[in-house]
Amino acid sequence: MTEAPTPSARPAPVSASAVRHFRYYDLMMAAFVAILLLSNIIGASKPSYVTLPNGTQWAFGAGVLFFPISYIIGDVLTEVYGYARARRVIWTGFAALAFMAFMAWVVVSLPPAKGWPGQAAYEFVFGNSWRIVIASMTAFWAGEFANSYVLARMKMWSGGRHLWMRTIGSTVVGQGLDSLIFYPLAFYGLAGWPPEQLYEVVLSQWFIKTAWEAALTPATYLVVGALKRREGVDVFDEGTDFNPFGAKV
Repeated sequence: MTEAPTPSARPAPVSASAVRHFRYYDLMMAAFVAILLLSNIIGASKPSYVTLPNGTQWAFGAGVLFFPISYIIGDVLTEVYGYARARRVIWTGFAALAFMAFMAWVVVSLPPAKGWPGQAAYEFVFGNSWRIVIASMTAFWAGEFANSYVLARMKMWSGGRHLWMRTIGSTVVGQGLDSLIFYPLAFYGLAGWPPEQLYEVVLSQWFIKTAWEAALTPATYLVVGALKRREGVDVFDEGTDFNPFGAKV
């Protein structure tokens, strides 16, 4: 027979009104992680190009078309909910990347059923080397935390004014670190990635990501304004511990 817990063993009652729950925070986190994973699965390893007016082909990484959206969501999270809650989302994305890499390694390593013709293609698409995995995770970690930190600091310095300056400025720093770390760390010295192409890809990634942020500034304003009104919050990170390894919200 199980005894009923003594009163001292029960948690203290808490009023429901005292529990701060944000209506859209979890949805923003889910969108951030989904775009992060899809960008890394589908677009990270493929170089493409555009033809410039002078006929020169300028190379860029295909993932640049969608990956910057994760940075925009990161900006929204930091601007609305503050650095500490954005930090939780960044670590969630980091854990999701780690699990994705582990799952890809396990699945690719499993012996294919006899007669299945897709193993070579499967390995080509999902069989990233650990060098690429480590490069991706390192670049993501450094870039996202730099982006969030710069935006939060600029918000305090500006008194919450000039959102466009904060989002673009933080992207210049964060996306610059991301591109500068990922491509050289992942592809330097590999066949098919001559140094001049690598240099072009790093610069084009940086430029295109920043241009994306600038182009989507009106949408960022709309989303930030709507979330602040509906959540009833506008966090300034006064007194926030900016240690990326901190756990306090």
